[in-house]
Amino acid sequence: MKYVVIGASAAGLNGIKTLRSNDKNAEIVLIAPDALIHSRCILHRYIDGERGEKDLDFTEEGFFAKNNVKQIKHRAAGVDPAKKAVSLDSGETVNYDKLLIAAGSVTNMPPIKNLGAAKNVFGLHDFEDAAAIKENAKKAKHIGVIGSGLVGCDAIVGVLNSGAKVSCFEVAEHLLPLNLDKHAAETYQKALTEKGVEQHYKATVAEFLLGGDNKVTGLKLSDGKTFDCDMIIMAAGLKSNTEFLKSSGLKIDDKGLVYDKHGKTSDDNVYAAGDISGRTPIWSAAVKEGIIAANNMSGVSSEMTDFFASKSTMNFLGIPTMSLGLAVKPDDSFVEVVSTDKKGNYKKIIHKNGEIKGAILQGDLSYAGILTQLIREKIDVSRVKKPLFNIDYSDFFGEFEF
Repeated sequence: MKYVVIGASAAGLNGIKTLRSNDKNAEIVLIAPDALIHSRCILHRYIDGERGEKDLDFTEEGFFAKNNVKQIKHRAAGVDPAKKAVSLDSGETVNYDKLLIAAGSVTNMPPIKNLGAAKNVFGLHDFEDAAAIKENAKKAKHIGVIGSGLVGCDAIVGVLNSGAKVSCFEVAEHLLPLNLDKHAAETYQKALTEKGVEQHYKATVAEFLLGGDNKVTGLKLSDGKTFDCDMIIMAAGLKSNTEFLKSSGLKIDDKGLVYDKHGKTSDDNVYAAGDISGRTPIWSAAVKEGIIAANNMSGVSSEMTDFFASKSTMNFLGIPTMSLGLAVKPDDSFVEVVSTDKKGNYKKIIHKNGEIKGAILQGDLSYAGILTQLIREKIDVSRVKKPLFNIDYSDFFGEFEF
C-alpha cells in the first residue's frame, strides 16, 4: 500500500503517525516544500524574538526516519483521482493508492484597491511571512494590521515591541469577533490600548495609498478617513487552500474541500483533514481529523463526533481565554448563563434545550475540565439544579441532581 500525504501541518503529520502505527509496511510519502515543519500558532513568537526558527518546528526529533517517511519538497499542483496521481510544481507526478489532502489554508486577500501592486504588505501564514514581517518591522514607523481575529492578534502582539506605532483596523464591532463576545473582547481591547495600540472597529479598508516604487504610505477607509502606514499586515482571515484542486473533480463548496465524518471526500481513495475544509480552522480539530482520516484510510473505522466547529485557547498579553462554539446566542431560544467576579474572571455557557452550544472562559480557566465533562457526558444542563459554575468533579461520580 502506498499512502501519499499533501501538507505538513497538524493534520498531515498526525495522519502520518497514525498511518505508520496502523500499517508498519506501507510506503508513506509526504509532499511538502518545507525543510522544517513550523507551527503557525506561535509564529508571532518568532517575530517578537522570543523563539528562534528551530523552536517553531513541532515535529519530534527524527520524525521522518522513525516513521519511515519520504518527503518530496515540492508543492502539489494538481490531483487526478482517476489516475490516482498528484502532479507537482516541478512537473513530476506521484502516484498513490490512498491520498490524504491536508494542504491547509492560505491568507485571504480582500478586494482592496491597490492591494496587488502595493509593496510592504505582508500576510502572516507561514514562516516566510513571519521572517519578512520581523525584518521589515525593524524599519517601519507605523504598522497597520488589517483584521483582529486570531491571526490579527498574533500579528499585533508580534510587532508590539518593534518600536513602530501599531494600529488595527477591523470590520466587526469588536476584536476577535468569531471567538469572543463583546465583554471578553473588551478585556483585550483595554489591554491593547494600555500598550499603545490604536484600534478602529467597524472600519472597512477600501484602498491602500502608494508612494514611490508603489510602497504603501497609508490606507483609506470606506468612509473616506485616511491613516498613515508604511507597513501593513493582512490578517483578514484565511481561506481553504483548494486552488490546486479545481480540476480534480473532487467536491468543493463555497467554504472548501468537502469530506464526511470519516474524512473521505467524494472519491473513495481520497481523504482530507484540517483547514482545507474551511470549517474547523483550529489546531485540535485538525489533529483529530488527521488521525481519523488516516485510521479510515488504513482500515480502522473512526468517526469525527465530539468537537465544536470552533474552539480556541489564547493568551494574549497574559490574559488566558478559551472559546468554544457559539460566542453569542443567535436568538432567544438559546440560554446564556454568565458568571463574573471582582478579579476579572468571566465565564459564560450558551445552551439550547440543555445541550451546550458554546462557552467562553476568561482569566481562570480551571472550569475547562468540568466543561469538557459536561459536553462529553452529554449532560442536559437545563435540568441540573446545582448552579452550573459550582459543579465539581465529585458530581460526575454520582447522579446529577435534577
